[in-house]
Order: sequence, then structure tokens, then C-alpha cells
Amino acid sequence: MQNDIEQARNIIAEADALLITAGAGMGVDSGLPDFRGNEGFWEAYPPIAKLGLSFAQMANPKWFESDPRLAWAFYGHRLNLYRQTIPHDGFKMLLELAQQKNNNYFVYTSNVDGQFQKAGFDSNKIVEVHGSIHHFQCVEGCSGDIWDAKDEIVEVDMDSFTAINTPRCIHCNALARPNILMFGDWAWSSYRTSAQEDRFGTWLAQNSRAKIAIIEIGAGTAVPTIRMEGEYLSQKHSNITLIRINPRDYHLGKGEGVSIPLGGLAGIEAIS
Repeated sequence: MQNDIEQARNIIAEADALLITAGAGMGVDSGLPDFRGNEGFWEAYPPIAKLGLSFAQMANPKWFESDPRLAWAFYGHRLNLYRQTIPHDGFKMLLELAQQKNNNYFVYTSNVDGQFQKAGFDSNKIVEVHGSIHHFQCVEGCSGDIWDAKDEIVEVDMDSFTAINTPRCIHCNALARPNILMFGDWAWSSYRTSAQEDRFGTWLAQNSRAKIAIIEIGAGTAVPTIRMEGEYLSQKHSNITLIRINPRDYHLGKGEGVSIPLGGLAGIEAIS
């Protein structure tokens, strides 16, 4: 593994720009659950274990129609948790690496927790491919608007696992929901993420001749959005090299890049 770590350091040292891609494993060292498998999910949410619901079943927009207080117990608790969480030191190390490249970087993440912004990364250099829990939209889609939820408070009774209050649309007062892409979700308002994707595309075009190091952290195979993006870019462009940090799903095809079988923080410390 030491040879791979040295190779990763050299790739980063020679790079003109950094693309930081991150899945749920990025937040584990901050104390956040990664919901890996039913056991991990149920350990984080014992009341949902009693209902026998998997993460994919719970993370579904249907609950905002059939049981909005349960839906908002789940998302309200997550919102409160993410607001309280302090990003681990790995975020700072990555930001320092990016600053060494004259801030020529972009972040591409499936995480909805807003931890990169909290750690000091430029919000205009982040793609949140599954949306953000810190932004809401109307369940009824009255205007298609997405708004910042920084002033919204959701109180959750953890004993009964029900939301004491449910956020309302700022336009029509119907039920609100997080601007997160859920499973089986045809009502997600995507224009905020689409604008982020447009900025990312512009950045890639501006760096078409630059050496780009992708540092991928904690991106699993269950929902492989982040893994596929890094693999696609590194295979398509000769100027882009993938560094994968993952304690379990660290495998790469021959010649696809460098793989480091460590957790997020430990892996970032090693390559920094």
C-alpha cells in the first residue's frame, strides 16, 4: 500500500487541478452514519428498524403523502444532525491541497449534508448530484422554486419518531420536502443541481489540457454515481487520473488509477 500512497502523492504533486469526489464514506469520520446495509441503517434509526423499512424504502417521496410526520421525522433528524456535525480534519487537508493548486478545484458529491460548504469550500465549485437537505421545495410543486432552509426548524419526538412540526411551502403553505433526489422520485426539482453541473462542465472545459487528479473518498457500489463519474472521466481523458480511497470497495481495473484501502480521514492523511 505504501507504493500506492507514494504514487498518489506524486499524481497530486504533478496535477494542475483537483477534482474531489465523495460518497457517504466521507462523513463517517465526522460521526455520520453511511447507512451501509439494513443493519447500519437500523442502528442509526432504531424506530425504523421496528417498522422493518430499508433505507431505500424510507428515502421515498411517497411518505410525504402517506405519513408526512414520519417523513419529516427521518429528514428532520438528518437535517438537525448535519447542522450539528463538525467536518473532520480531512476536509481541511483537502482544501489545503486545493489551495496549493491556486484554488483550481471542483467537488462532485452524492452527499446531501452540506459538509463541504461548512468546511470552507466554495459553494460555486460544488456539484451535489442528489441535491441538498439544506434546501426545500414544495410537495405540490406550486412554483418549482427551491429555497434555502437555514431558518427552518424541525422538531422530532425521537420516542415516537414523529415530527412535531412539518415545514410548509413559502409560497402556498402546502407541505414542503427536502430538495433531495429520493428513490422513485419524479417530483424532484433539479434546476439547482443542473446549474451546478453546468459550472462543473465549464470547469472541465477550461482544464481540458491541465493535469487533473481525482481524489475519490468513500464512494460505494450500492449507488455507484460517484464511482462511475470518476471512472468515466479518467478513462475518457488522458489528462485525468483517479485516486480511489475506500476501506472496502477500493478495487480498480488494471491501469485505471491508484487504489488506497483506507477510510476517508486516514486515506486523506496518507496522501497529504
